[in-house]
Amino acid sequence: MYNEAGIIQISPGSTNPKYTDQRPKDGLSYRVCGRDDQQGSIAGNHLATKFKDKNVAILDDKTAYGKGLAEETKKAMNAAGKMEVFSDTITAGEKDYNTVVTKLKEAKIDLVYLGGYHTEAGLIIRQMRAQGMKTILMGGDALVSVELGQIAGPDVEGTLFTFAPDPRRNPAAAAVVQEYRAKNIDPEGYVLYAYAAIQAWKGAAEKAQSADAAKVKAALDTGEFDTVLGKFKFDAKGDPTLTPYVVYKWNKTAYEQE
Repeated sequence: MYNEAGIIQISPGSTNPKYTDQRPKDGLSYRVCGRDDQQGSIAGNHLATKFKDKNVAILDDKTAYGKGLAEETKKAMNAAGKMEVFSDTITAGEKDYNTVVTKLKEAKIDLVYLGGYHTEAGLIIRQMRAQGMKTILMGGDALVSVELGQIAGPDVEGTLFTFAPDPRRNPAAAAVVQEYRAKNIDPEGYVLYAYAAIQAWKGAAEKAQSADAAKVKAALDTGEFDTVLGKFKFDAKGDPTLTPYVVYKWNKTAYEQE
């Protein structure tokens, strides 16, 4: 498999392990974010330790992202000695998840892990609360969106998700964050990751003194890049040498690192 166009791609948010594990042979693909196997490991071990004596269920939305993340989380949780008591799938894009919510209620689920996106997560949270459930929902980096709070409203309180250490708190990002906020933009989620991807390409192109893909690739493979995420290098697969994931918790209006 090759990148036929010969264009370097630096992804800010492609977390599927296959993105770099099955990297094109020309090695022109990179990412500045973590991987779902790293993310699943953090989530699975968190569930196995913090919810050791609780009933845990696992759902996924059947997408490559959601299914893959749920599988990695289940694998890590099971390896740590914790088994789920219920698992099922949902269909992304639907509005009514009461059927699966009723199943969760009947199984007396304390926490449901969702491999999926913030829209479905917000609806499931609301529909659980409408059925009188206090069940906690946990998910992955797709839940790092203010839109989750807008969909779920105050019911979002207690929701957990995994994401990288908040780059907005990184001293290296202070000036850029200030610029965004001066324009009434909160650079949450993957905003600063996209910024870092461009910074890495710029740094490599300047080192290579060229925009030629082969020369920039050589610089990406050997250089260290000073970005809003901090300094990092790319490993042999094109993954960054950065701290991958931590757990966050929503209050009624915002999320904070636990």
